[in-house]
Amino acid sequence: MITITESAQDYLAELLAKQENVLGVRVFINQPGTPRAETCIAYCREGDTKEADETLELAKFTVWIDQRSVPFLEDALVDYSKDRMGGQLTIKAPNAKMPRVDENSPLEDRVNYVLYNEVNPALAAHGGEVSLVEITEDLFAVLRFGGGCQGCAAVDQTLKGGVEKTLLEQLPQLAGVRDLTDHSDTSQAYY
Repeated sequence: MITITESAQDYLAELLAKQENVLGVRVFINQPGTPRAETCIAYCREGDTKEADETLELAKFTVWIDQRSVPFLEDALVDYSKDRMGGQLTIKAPNAKMPRVDENSPLEDRVNYVLYNEVNPALAAHGGEVSLVEITEDLFAVLRFGGGCQGCAAVDQTLKGGVEKTLLEQLPQLAGVRDLTDHSDTSQAYY
């Protein structure tokens, strides 16, 4: 899973020692499985932990790993290097933006995989993109269009004939798609 080098552990332990009421660190990824994915390390305080978190007990502190982020943190490395300016903590998570997905992966990950590998390359020809906002309890993928797709006159056709068709062919457990985009802004629209 995630490797935290000895130098990174020493650096983080030093930071933690200067804090009050901190249990350890929490590692998570914002917007995992998307091009906007960001790997984060934060202080973990009382109330920040979740029952589903994975824990990593290190010699000097505990690491809580957000369960949703676990597959995206495979092969991740946290390192600390000293330099003339003091030093730098680096986090490399090669699977943060695009994890290895299969039929056992969460539905959200599989939808993002299809959107970013099949749908968005086609929409990019028109300066557009689509991203997943959420999957509802009744298994609808709620999407938001951007770029040239926002306000485009052909968005309904793109949604039903392109995006929904592609997603349902590959992920038949989905009930359909819904568009959350405000299409009244046509300043970037393709048509």
